Amino acid sequence: MQNKDIIKAKILAAKIRMDIIKMIGCDGQTGHLGGSSSSADILAALYGVKMRFDPQNPDWEQRDKFIYSKGHAAIAQYAAMAETGYFPVEELMTLKELGSRLQGHPDRAKLPGIEAGTGSLGQGLSIANGMALAMRLDKVDRKVYCIVGDGEINEGQIWEAVMAANRFKLNNIIAIVDHNKLQATGPCDDVFPLGQLAEKWRAFGWEAIEIDGHNMEQIFNAIDSAYTQKGPVVIIANTVKGKGFEFAEGVPAFHNGMMTPEQYNVAITVMEREISRLKSEGTVA
Repeated sequence: MQNKDIIKAKILAAKIRMDIIKMIGCDGQTGHLGGSSSSADILAALYGVKMRFDPQNPDWEQRDKFIYSKGHAAIAQYAAMAETGYFPVEELMTLKELGSRLQGHPDRAKLPGIEAGTGSLGQGLSIANGMALAMRLDKVDRKVYCIVGDGEINEGQIWEAVMAANRFKLNNIIAIVDHNKLQATGPCDDVFPLGQLAEKWRAFGWEAIEIDGHNMEQIFNAIDSAYTQKGPVVIIANTVKGKGFEFAEGVPAFHNGMMTPEQYNVAITVMEREISRLKSEGTVA
């Protein structure tokens, strides 16, 4: 018998992946399927269970904050927000349309619930640090979560932010590396070798927790463990680019790829079955 929160988050992750597929479609539009689906389980754990927020009051002062530093994968965040009540799910189908609130990169000025405009890679963790410091000054006991991509951490500004978080002993910030090992042009280790990520972050004074980023129990446990630490924490989430869709898993072309109608139909069928299976499990539990 599984914890109801675990089942809830797994169902949300499947819905996020379904929404990702529907938003991209198969009419000749490209979309960031790979990195969006690799982080879907993390987003589901945060938006579905772990984060404190009020979709009817996005500026609530007591909310946790979430920064999706790899903003090119914003479709996954849009899906999580729609599924948790920030705006109607039907609005997801306006993705990238002229005048839509849902553009290729998130826009704080257009969509309530977005904390920062991101996607100029390397900047999100610095923004998260600033928010964490402000919470400390305001004596607000909440958390700032920041997902960064493993390709993104080629950016030097990330490591400046890592040093700063340690310098100020920010125990209210949780960074999560979506470590799918692929970036736009190929394997991360071919483009800019990353080395032992957990050891690197520890060398900068962070507590590092390494997990399977598709194992919901491990995600929950890592977040719970992060709450108890006295300084900044990073969760190295080992993931698969394109997770959930066999034709896209581990395929660099789906960093920002285009689906055929056949691939689209297969993906929809797979997610429909997954959602149905998980709902049945939840009923039994």
